[in-house]
Amino acid sequence: MFFLCSVSFVFAQTLTGKVVDATTKEPLETVSVYFDNTTIGTTTNESGEFSIDYTEAVQSVLVISYLGYEKVLISNYRNQSELNIELKESVNQLDAVVIDTDDGMSREIKLRWFRNEFLGKSENAKSCKILNEKDIKLRFNKREGVITAWSNTPILVRNKNLQYEISFDIIDFEITLGSFNARSVVYLGTSFYKDLNDKNKKKIVNARAKTYKGSIQHFMRALYEKQLTEEGYIFGKEGYKVKPYDYFIISDTIDDFGTKTVSLKESRLGIFYNDIVESVIQVSVDKFNVDKYGNYNPIPNVLFGGNMGKQRLADSLPLDYGLDLTN
Repeated sequence: MFFLCSVSFVFAQTLTGKVVDATTKEPLETVSVYFDNTTIGTTTNESGEFSIDYTEAVQSVLVISYLGYEKVLISNYRNQSELNIELKESVNQLDAVVIDTDDGMSREIKLRWFRNEFLGKSENAKSCKILNEKDIKLRFNKREGVITAWSNTPILVRNKNLQYEISFDIIDFEITLGSFNARSVVYLGTSFYKDLNDKNKKKIVNARAKTYKGSIQHFMRALYEKQLTEEGYIFGKEGYKVKPYDYFIISDTIDDFGTKTVSLKESRLGIFYNDIVESVIQVSVDKFNVDKYGNYNPIPNVLFGGNMGKQRLADSLPLDYGLDLTN
């Protein structure tokens, strides 16, 4: 309740800009402009112009994406009121001959691996459908046991349970196979969430709330507010219950970007949510940053195992979930 009230005093800002072809300088229409991993986005008009609102709750990069052109990511938009963006045409690095070469694993099997590790294996994952699977390129490196996936167009996923349509633009996706399961999974990309629950149906609202509780996003927001115990988190070390703030050292000061600094005394700590759901946090840096909206960095150095580590795209919510960004 405190968290939601604190957000109500956030005021929106408007960012405008124009997108043109880098060579011809002609304006580009219907270019996607969105804040990564949120529901906040728009497209350019016939003059290549766009206008998009945001608040301090939006900490993710601004993505400029258009089919056939190199994607542009902008992180310093807060210092600017108007952007002039030139997009360069992209060049495909892998041609059809290489893609269609027999690599020792059928496309059907590679696609099955991709679905399992991209969407996950939860009930939410079972309700998901990839709308453009034909656009996904897959290759198997038998010597290294690695499946690589990429796409020249964003992957569109319809999540029936949570009523989101997600546009995910792959930057990197690799599955390293073990004997029976994936030994490791790395996937990076930008995403935009289209909210399909326009009538605010109670069933969907409850499904999203259930997914949120115990998620990394929920954990990070509780960590920032020092509400870990109140939100149902318990911590363990070598089989013993421990006090969270004996291990998490959270700064009281907030920097200019609204973040706090967090240090973990041990590199690895067990996390239990409501006593039964087990996860692990493993940190490979002396400190990391987190804000009250659940954004944290550096992401590659703060890893999760167990239940949180199994969460994939099907169990993800946009960064602006649960926040009132209309003020």
